Amino acid sequence: MIVIIDFGMGNLGSIFNMLKYLKAEVMISSEISDIEKADKLILPGVGAFDNGMNNLRKLDLIPHLEKKILNQKTPVLGICLGMQLLTKKSEEGKSTGLGWIDAETIKFSFQTEKNNLKVPHMGWNSVKIINSKSLFNNMNDNAKFYFVHSYHVVCQNEHDILTTTSYGYDFVSAFQSKNIYGVQFHPEKSHRFGMNLFNNFIQMI
Repeated sequence: MIVIIDFGMGNLGSIFNMLKYLKAEVMISSEISDIEKADKLILPGVGAFDNGMNNLRKLDLIPHLEKKILNQKTPVLGICLGMQLLTKKSEEGKSTGLGWIDAETIKFSFQTEKNNLKVPHMGWNSVKIINSKSLFNNMNDNAKFYFVHSYHVVCQNEHDILTTTSYGYDFVSAFQSKNIYGVQFHPEKSHRFGMNLFNNFIQMI
């Protein structure tokens, strides 16, 4: 059973529909009892960093998620804001993040006229696969995903980086630390490449 965590910040329906299309057993829930029974978790997110953390606290989900993910090693996939919430902090807000990966979230900053690109970074972009295991199994560098974001993650441990993407400069577009995964793009909006990624997540043991 995959539980998509409903904390009021995500594009839940599209994720649910794609997982159902892939024949996964999936539900959307914020109930602690459902989270405790999950084999895998998805932390989606669209919106502001502080709002996301505040919603998780209001629902009293953080201690239960920590038990499930940090102690029981249940796989979790953070998507977009969900990925950023897994880091220690963000330049977007004042709240501390979950801190489950040694990383921080910063805003795109283009210092030269040549790199004076629009923020948010929006649209289709390719990923450079650093580690093709797990989420990117059976994919190569022609894989393209849909992005909408103004902030991106900086990993302190280069071994955590699964993919990078170029937008003015290279940034981390996917990471993994043990059972904790994050993607900056929206696989639920990324057609066959997104389906491939979700299918790899479904098949993880």
